[in-house]
Amino acid sequence: MPVGLAELGSFAGKGQYEAQFSRCPRTLVVALQLGRASAAAGTPNTQEIAELVASSGAQVVATVTGRRDRPDPALFIGSGKAEEIRLLSADQGVELVVFDHELSPAQQRNLQNALGRRVIDRVALILDIFALRAQSHEGKLQVELAQLNYLSARLVRGWTHLERQRGGIGLRGPGETQLETDRRLLGQRVKYLKQRLAGLDRQRLNRRRGRGRDGSLKVSLVGYTNAGKSTIFNGLTHAGVLAMNQLFATLDTTSRRVFLAPGQFMVLSDTVGFIRALPHSLIQAFKSTLQEAAEADLLLHVIDAADPERHAHEDAVNQVLAEIGAADVPRIQILNKADLLQLPCRLEHGACGSISRVWISAAQGQGLDLVRRAVSFFGWPSPAPDATEQDAIDALTAGAPIYPHSLL
Repeated sequence: MPVGLAELGSFAGKGQYEAQFSRCPRTLVVALQLGRASAAAGTPNTQEIAELVASSGAQVVATVTGRRDRPDPALFIGSGKAEEIRLLSADQGVELVVFDHELSPAQQRNLQNALGRRVIDRVALILDIFALRAQSHEGKLQVELAQLNYLSARLVRGWTHLERQRGGIGLRGPGETQLETDRRLLGQRVKYLKQRLAGLDRQRLNRRRGRGRDGSLKVSLVGYTNAGKSTIFNGLTHAGVLAMNQLFATLDTTSRRVFLAPGQFMVLSDTVGFIRALPHSLIQAFKSTLQEAAEADLLLHVIDAADPERHAHEDAVNQVLAEIGAADVPRIQILNKADLLQLPCRLEHGACGSISRVWISAAQGQGLDLVRRAVSFFGWPSPAPDATEQDAIDALTAGAPIYPHSLL
């Protein structure tokens, strides 16, 4: 860390987040249904934000929901709902209030004053989790850069005690305020982080070029967080990366070479999971890592087939892929957790005869051979499968009912 920037370690470093969440604070979650059609939309789904809070190490003790046509400019939720939350927080001993929305800096400050408790939004919560989970040097730099970009708009200290500083002849006048000092130090740290990440990005680019020289197919696993990407990666590569039933269990991209058939290999990369309303600053900070997906020959889009929100999750993944320039990369959908739906593992063909979907159960180790076969068919297509190969495909998919796409 450059000289003079050490104080930023307590301002936006990883240790700050570990200290805040090490004692499992009692947390209240706030989620609103916004828009004029909110009355017909029902109660907001708070399951995901509750899982995010649990992943950060906090404990959800109360949940508040509601509906508004538009956010209140000052408090986001309005004064009446704020008073309701204040009373409930006092009754439940709440230490932290988490909003399942992005708050403006002014709204966050006003809410903290009105509630008398620390208030964070969805963006800050995700950044906290990333700060706790980052393991590699590059991952820590990326998370810190995203944190500083987020906090730069929330610098509120404006003390003027530094104005007593004076220069020499011809330089007399007010010195820096505390706010200006903070901004200058933060800007220097951001510049330093960007330089370090640019160097790591060049190293990553050289590694990608080296992997491409042997003719291997570049394949990336993408999908919503906790869909089972790391479990599939371990099943195909035996890499032993961390795989847990937890949001954002792994952040760092891992790549391994996988044998498909004689003369056929792929380099499989496990990328960070996506999520609804993924902070833009985080996407920008992880852009070099996410380039593994943008420059892949094929994307394996892992979907939790048993999740009732899976169609919304697919849309969220497609949105992030479009933002990083991977919208046009060919992809095959991997429908994971088929065992929870009591459906067989099978292949599904698209309109042109190519394999468009693979149903598997990664936790049970079932269907991974179908994933290898699907990637092999994509990378090394043949004009028409011979009789032996077609018999093998028919045997693998025998007895598997075909379900309409709209029903699954």
